[in-house]
Amino acid sequence: MQPNKAIVGRNAFQHESGIHQDGVLKERSTYEIMSAASVGVDDVNSIVLGKHSGRHALQSALQELGYQVQGHALNQAFKRFKELADKKKQVSALDLEALVADELRADAAAYTLEWFDVEASTRRPPHATVSILTPDGESVRGDFTGDGPIDAIFRAINAATRREARLKEFRIDAVTGGQDALGEASVILELSGSSAAGQGVSTDIIEAAALAYVRALSNVEQKVLLAAGEEAEEPVLTRTP
Repeated sequence: MQPNKAIVGRNAFQHESGIHQDGVLKERSTYEIMSAASVGVDDVNSIVLGKHSGRHALQSALQELGYQVQGHALNQAFKRFKELADKKKQVSALDLEALVADELRADAAAYTLEWFDVEASTRRPPHATVSILTPDGESVRGDFTGDGPIDAIFRAINAATRREARLKEFRIDAVTGGQDALGEASVILELSGSSAAGQGVSTDIIEAAALAYVRALSNVEQKVLLAAGEEAEEPVLTRTP
């Protein structure tokens, strides 16, 4: 049976409009004159998360996943959700899990990726330009040509931040299924003898890789500064006359 069959089709009891979702969550009978079970339809989740969904629907979906989000945190999560919903027709629970985890990682980032531009062609080596916001609030740019688009953007980030970080490991995995799946990139960098990892999530694997690299660079730089501070605090033994 087609999902848009009147009365008994699956879509008859699903809602994507933010106004409808809010009404159903508060009182189901507002937009449903009968229950799905009364016409033989399984009582499945009637809320479809998409670009027309509102904050109430997102908050409800996050609560079902075990995340109690409200206030400023909800506004931030809703902003990220809308950005993803503009790229995907529907946002799944796995997508939300990945976004929440990604947002938690972002709190510890010292550098921020503002934008990037990658030129790739079979006729010439890929070239990348990036803009990075430093911990001091300064916007810096860098560009570089690499063996591939991801190599180029990694080297461009090094050029922008003036860091000679060495890539030790790079991995990218699909978080969700489908052609519009979220990709999670993982990067391990070495700087001044210290190593640290970073992760990034996006529907664009180049963006996910760049986010992961920036966060790994932030983490490894923090480790280097912490190690330098611990060495400076070591007691100095002096001989008492």
